[in-house]
Amino acid sequence: MRSIRAAAVGAVTMSLALAATACGGGSSNGSGSDDSPKTLTYWASNQGASIAVDKKVLQPELDKFERQTGIKVKVEVVPWSDLLNRILTATTSGQGPDVLNIGNTWSASLQATGALLPWDAKNFDKIGGRDRFVDSALGSTGAQGKDPAAVPLYSMAYALYYNKQIFADAGISKPPATWDELIADGKKIKAKGKSVLGAEGSNVSENIHHVFVFAKQHDADFFTADGKPDFTNPKVVDAVKQYVDLMAKDKVIPTGDAEYAQNQSVSDFAKGKQAMLLWQTASANLKSQGMSEDAYGIAPVPVQSGTPGAGAQTNSMVAGINIAVFKNSHNLAGATKFVKFMTSDDEQKTLNTAYSTVPPVKAAQEDAAFNSPATAVLKSTLATSAAALPQVPAESQFETTVGTAVKELFADAAAGRAVTTDSVKAKLEKAQQQMPAA
Repeated sequence: MRSIRAAAVGAVTMSLALAATACGGGSSNGSGSDDSPKTLTYWASNQGASIAVDKKVLQPELDKFERQTGIKVKVEVVPWSDLLNRILTATTSGQGPDVLNIGNTWSASLQATGALLPWDAKNFDKIGGRDRFVDSALGSTGAQGKDPAAVPLYSMAYALYYNKQIFADAGISKPPATWDELIADGKKIKAKGKSVLGAEGSNVSENIHHVFVFAKQHDADFFTADGKPDFTNPKVVDAVKQYVDLMAKDKVIPTGDAEYAQNQSVSDFAKGKQAMLLWQTASANLKSQGMSEDAYGIAPVPVQSGTPGAGAQTNSMVAGINIAVFKNSHNLAGATKFVKFMTSDDEQKTLNTAYSTVPPVKAAQEDAAFNSPATAVLKSTLATSAAALPQVPAESQFETTVGTAVKELFADAAAGRAVTTDSVKAKLEKAQQQMPAA
């Protein structure tokens, strides 16, 4: 989910009470499809280094689909900064595409609008069956106990990318496995005049992804078992503070990164300005910015102690992109055919190779193209130490309110204002008050 996933920023104004009555979907005017069964509109998320890159990747595949089916796909690549609000507007206005990509973390929120086609057993059978997909990817397709609201398209996981030359110059022989080791390595790196760890303090989604992982490592959750916000839980407060303290106290994240919002930290890393980067499946992005694969290593994201795994050893959220269908599309049959095409074994190999992502389709994932050392780290993370973000109806508001709270805390750290347990709790309490009533 991003470019590779940039922030889905902006105020999220969805009211579930209103949106639950919306139907969404394509129409004969506006941004929707026409009524022809030979035409589909498709909102693709910005996966590559630019929208132009995405069009270059996608258009040959859309042409292939048209040759196979006679159905022309009109694609619009939507930046992550606009995508969520565009989708929410479409669910209430009815002026949307036939098929769209969504960040997998939004699945439950968009499912609650009632606008997306449910993927029940009958619909899954039309695309080859549910069992074609890996379990971790299916875990981020909607609320537990309900038919998925979308189908996995690209899978991603966070990893620690590190500059081999900077590490060698600082006398560091291996990447850090724990946060204490990362902080200790940071002192050696700063002694050589380099910045340590890149971050995107103004990137709301990045903030959420990281504090979610830190919360898991503190054996905490942002929601109770019955789906109620629990943002001021002491363990959650400690987790958020630990992440922000990487800038505020430990000084491994530069204060300038508090203003970064969209790929600036990736650019800094690619240019050799920073020694480490926490990012989702960054190889294609780094390559597009001229960084050789030989120049960096890839390791699991650090944990508190020991090695990554389940529970408190979680070191990534289950990142990825799902593909969904507006259920009142004028061409449901064609839309389903398109989802089948995009999730076919061959297309999964082609598209995930282009984006350096991991196929969520089992047969494609087993292809030799996805057995590189870099991909092995990501596959292992997804299989053993990644957790899905909360699959609750208010998930998108959670991303916005808590992500913004973390953004404000980074701003405090950058300005030299104290980041304390009390100040973190106050920001999280404000975020919880902004959540919709159950």
